[in-house]
Amino acid sequence: MENRARDHIKMASNPKVQTAPLPRRELLVYWLLSFGSHFYSFYELHRFSKEHEAGLDREFVLEKGFLNGFKRDALDFEWTFWTAWVKKSFLWTLIGHAVISRLCSALYPQLRVMALTVYGLSAASSILGLKGVAVLLVHVALSFFVAQLRKPILCWTCNLLFLCTLHIRQIQDIGRGWYEQQEEYSLLFSSVSMNTLRLISFSLEHCESPAVHSDGVLQLGWLLSYTFYHPFFYNGPVITYNDYVEQMQRAVEERKQHKGGAHYLLFRSARILVWWCIAEYMIHAMYMHAIKSNETYLEILPPWALGGLALALVQFFFVKYLVIYGLPSMLATLDQLVPPGVPRCVSIMYSFTGMWRQFDKGLYRWLLRYIYVPLGGSHHGVLYKILSTTLAIGFIFLWHGGHDYLQCWALMNWLGVLVETGLKALFGSPFLCSFLERHSSAATRRRCAALLCAFSTAMLILSNLVFLGGIHVGRIFWKRVLLQGNKLPLGGLGIFPFRRVVEHLFRGCGRAGPKFDVVSFK
Repeated sequence: MENRARDHIKMASNPKVQTAPLPRRELLVYWLLSFGSHFYSFYELHRFSKEHEAGLDREFVLEKGFLNGFKRDALDFEWTFWTAWVKKSFLWTLIGHAVISRLCSALYPQLRVMALTVYGLSAASSILGLKGVAVLLVHVALSFFVAQLRKPILCWTCNLLFLCTLHIRQIQDIGRGWYEQQEEYSLLFSSVSMNTLRLISFSLEHCESPAVHSDGVLQLGWLLSYTFYHPFFYNGPVITYNDYVEQMQRAVEERKQHKGGAHYLLFRSARILVWWCIAEYMIHAMYMHAIKSNETYLEILPPWALGGLALALVQFFFVKYLVIYGLPSMLATLDQLVPPGVPRCVSIMYSFTGMWRQFDKGLYRWLLRYIYVPLGGSHHGVLYKILSTTLAIGFIFLWHGGHDYLQCWALMNWLGVLVETGLKALFGSPFLCSFLERHSSAATRRRCAALLCAFSTAMLILSNLVFLGGIHVGRIFWKRVLLQGNKLPLGGLGIFPFRRVVEHLFRGCGRAGPKFDVVSFK
């Protein structure tokens, strides 16, 4: 199963695309139109934010900004939550992790894993408290003992029950009673959610491993190391248990050859700082989260500002996770781990499948490894592919909390993936391939592929807006952009599909052959 999952990842991440040439002047026009639509829509959103700053400040209490003349929109919970914890304790505990890791690698490499495990457990205890860590240890112990039965269905049941307990009100009230602030309970909530992914990974890998006598104490030690590895502990990114153990067991000679040194640390730190500055500038210049929280403002936004709001929300989400995943990934790389790649820019996403594959790459690989491939994936016919896709998206819906707006988001993604898969099969059929080859040039097929992807992208952006802003945001965008788009200028209906046509054409994502660039969930 692991080899099949790796084959899926390899095929998905290394598509062989042959680009049909287009005139340079045409590509230059696409460049100008794409960047122009971005910047002008952002400018219009900035103007609207400044014009309504007083009203937004009265309703949402905008924070005093770092820049003179600007206030700060702090209504994005994730960004405010994680930046507050970084300032409070995470920065220092991550620095402590890096120092201990480097000292152990240089002086006592054989004790490095044990030292990092003890440090991670101690850091978690100092932040979550003994009761919070006790919950995680109980989950680890129960999952470990259930895994010894080597029954995947029991492992799934056990860990899904852990996940469901997070949404039982009585248990939530008990957890909140352990802390003085809601933010501390939210951190425990996030830790348990991430821990569930790791426990499922360990359990299913153990079920697949050969049933030979092994040292249970050693296995438990590796599970604790995997669970309490400090850079990934609170919010990921996700790597599988087997990958973690294999990479941490690398020979000392390999570590000495690793690129991680002062230059790498300075370069990656500078990149993360730049991403942080971009994110902060966005919430200083455009009060996007405050505007989306009030339906009145959404209704009166000018067309270009409305398009700018959608772009700003998804771009901020992307930059936010460059920071959130960037710092722990940098430390993991210094520890000889191979973390998932950083998210890909959402402005060059043009399909649902591409979004799943390229944004959270660690979670995507986790879904392939433990849900999609074991259920049949794309190797056992259409019905198995639909079943695998349904359960993979359904699990993410449950893991994110199962809220009403997530139902809408999950349904849109499910339909989007299936439609794209169907289109891939349609345009890959021999009859249609030969027909398109006879009646159109490669460049024309490339332009048609871009136009087709524009409709997929419009739905992708709508689903992202539902995920980021809720059903009310998606409903208003559906009404104003898609239903009333004929009454709006380019900033309304045109900005989303039009931008994607431009970007798709310029990037050369269309195929030279007749097959259109839509792909399955694999």
